[in-house]
Amino acid sequence: MADVHPPKREVFDVAAMTNTDNKGFVRPVLDYRVTDYGLYMSRTADHPRFTHLETWLLPALGLRANIFHFVDGYREGQRLYLDVGAFSGPDADGRWHAVDWYLDLVDQPGQPLELIDVDELFEAHTAGHLTTAEAEDAIRIASSTMGGPAVSGGVQAWLDAQVGTPLEWLDGD
Repeated sequence: MADVHPPKREVFDVAAMTNTDNKGFVRPVLDYRVTDYGLYMSRTADHPRFTHLETWLLPALGLRANIFHFVDGYREGQRLYLDVGAFSGPDADGRWHAVDWYLDLVDQPGQPLELIDVDELFEAHTAGHLTTAEAEDAIRIASSTMGGPAVSGGVQAWLDAQVGTPLEWLDGD
């Protein structure tokens, strides 16, 4: 059994140019872009496995699309890492919020999307950290996300089609 924990929550404070992670660490943000379909964030990372993080919060899709700029030799084939959850914003103070519902999808171009952490979702639901409706929504979001790229030419193409415009990343893809 995995370590059962409440959903991870983050705050994206556009005005303050900060990102507060689920442990309460406040990190400076280099770039925020607010769009009709979501919020883009780019910031450096003080992590041993990656040096930079790019994120798109996509509330209507129930997804957070991430690119981790990993150090050489770590997860070299991974392109996008998708978190399933509840994403919203801006609130009355201009902040955006992320609640991670445990399920994640890993994109390695040329391979089917990989769904991970299903055990965490069920254990969190059993422990009362997610309602039945939230767990069902997480499964629905993950299922539709897994099917879409298979018929759309890949994860990036599917995301772009869903939001109606190409999502921009630092590397141009």
